[in-house]
Amino acid sequence: MSEDPVTAVILAAGEGRRLKPLTNRRPKPMIPVANRPLLEHVVKAVAAAGIERIVLVVGYRQERIRNHFGDGDDWDVTIEYVEQATQLGTGHAVLQAESAVDDTFLVLNGDRIVDPSIISRICDRVREDEFPAMAVTTAARPREYGVVSSDGDGRVTQIEEKPEGPVTTNRINAGVYGFSAAIFDAIRETDVTGELALTATLTDIARERGVRAVSYDGRWLDVSNLWDLLTVNAGVIEENKPDSDAPSLGESVSTAADVVLAGTVRVGANVTIGGSTAIGSNATIEANAVVENAVVFPDAVIGAGAVVRDAVVAGNARIGPNVTVAGGASEMVVGDAVHRDVELSGVVGDNASVGGGATLTEGAVVGDGVRAEAGVVIDGRVESDAVVRRG
Repeated sequence: MSEDPVTAVILAAGEGRRLKPLTNRRPKPMIPVANRPLLEHVVKAVAAAGIERIVLVVGYRQERIRNHFGDGDDWDVTIEYVEQATQLGTGHAVLQAESAVDDTFLVLNGDRIVDPSIISRICDRVREDEFPAMAVTTAARPREYGVVSSDGDGRVTQIEEKPEGPVTTNRINAGVYGFSAAIFDAIRETDVTGELALTATLTDIARERGVRAVSYDGRWLDVSNLWDLLTVNAGVIEENKPDSDAPSLGESVSTAADVVLAGTVRVGANVTIGGSTAIGSNATIEANAVVENAVVFPDAVIGAGAVVRDAVVAGNARIGPNVTVAGGASEMVVGDAVHRDVELSGVVGDNASVGGGATLTEGAVVGDGVRAEAGVVIDGRVESDAVVRRG
């Protein structure tokens, strides 16, 4: 088995439209999970797997990624960048890295958190000249992903993206791949209309000769929809609780064990911070507020006496005193699909302001830059920069 260094290509060019308004000002891979960007969790896993060179494919709002990761020195890796100027699919994104890689390499999605073990195992496959190789895991809702069929020899025979018909397996594409340089010609030869998805190429290869499946049952955390952010945040904190710094806490503050606080957070007296909560740098939680199962971005303010449960509060947002985001299951519409019983009570976008005494009903989404007056009831989605008045 060859011990030659293997490069990891991480796809991080996408916008993440289903995550608006959180992606209006940042690319999806830079959304914070446990106070670190999604992409940072991926980079750390790659580094922990012993890979020393990473090529990041960037595009939408790429300056946020470049400024955060630089040359990769903080993670003991070398990071280089290639640009996907127009997001034309994951296959097209991989093509942008052609000049930056050697004969064998790995590809990972920049918005899916996995353990270093599966990265190492895929790396072993390419060193043994077993490629294409693809990690396969299981999911509770397989039809939301690429459903994988395989034969008795451990080879993928079909990948069906988000199938509409009956699903006979819960095995899905985990988004970690091992390739040789032959994949580039295969991508170019893929006959598709519209965006060029990497899975379309892999499906062609699977039908012709099969793709090596590498089974994986470890951590696999994916942020596809707004409510996934709460689930993934909770999962990261529970499985590997990051160290909290030493923020300024007021008197009689109650903090659950599974909470991550940035060192520059300011917390007033008699605040209750419940479990599965991450509060970012320079955020302020004023006296008597309750925050639980929430992701609070940097520089946000949650006013005195506010109750914020099962919610996401984005950067520099202002939640006024005695605002209520009560928590609980909600119904949300994404495109033409209705999602019921999702655990997300409300989202407040960047630079939005919600006046004192306002209420966000289950599933409310407040766009960035919105100004909501005191006492309003917000139901459903409010577009960015709107003004919400009483009556």
